[in-house]
Amino acid sequence: MTARLAHICRHPIKSHGREDLASVRLLAGEALPWDRHWAVAHEAAKLRAGWSPCVNFARGAKAPALMAIACAFDPETATITLTHPERAALTFRPDAAEDLPRFLDWVRGLTPPERAQPQRIVSAPQAMTDTEFPSISILNLASNRELEARMGMTLSPHRWRGNLWVEGWAPWAEFDLIGAKLRIGDAVLEVRERITRCNATKVNVTTGRISGDTLGALQASYGHQDFGVYAVVTEGGTIALGQEIEVI
Repeated sequence: MTARLAHICRHPIKSHGREDLASVRLLAGEALPWDRHWAVAHEAAKLRAGWSPCVNFARGAKAPALMAIACAFDPETATITLTHPERAALTFRPDAAEDLPRFLDWVRGLTPPERAQPQRIVSAPQAMTDTEFPSISILNLASNRELEARMGMTLSPHRWRGNLWVEGWAPWAEFDLIGAKLRIGDAVLEVRERITRCNATKVNVTTGRISGDTLGALQASYGHQDFGVYAVVTEGGTIALGQEIEVI
């Protein structure tokens, strides 16, 4: 079966919403455009200049309700609309200081009171991915289906907060591609490393509540807690849904 690009997803504000795309232009050495462009620093954050580790930010591993946020982003106006089953929609500009109070009011209560609370929105020259290098995550729908069968429940792909989803690979074939290059449309990506997962993947993204021990299932079934791989763009170009994915 020919492997094809089945989903493209970006998360403009780290851990605060997801958005599906039909196509996107990748640039060499950069993450998916506008993916994790912003992050929400909490009150205990100790930020570096530029990229900072994920422990400094509000995220689904510590605040499960955040996993139910969806979004729509307008790059031309740099405005984003957030939606959540327990909130009215919010449209604001993450870079506008005058909009910050409205955002903080909107997310208030989505973080458990015993956790460090969201304080400000930050950005950096490099995307706020979970890797120090500008990464794009690639995931395998067949691996998700196999894990669903082992757990006896449906697992939304959005649990994994991935960028590119592949249809047509055998389950877990992505782990055999470390060091390989993939051609998708006009772009070439090099697969770098496996993704070790966190508690955010235990959350039902429709409700924002924990439902299903994905980490336990991965550990019990496969002896690890990895799902998906990180890649870097070595040749830029446009990618689109349905395009063939070729190992080169």
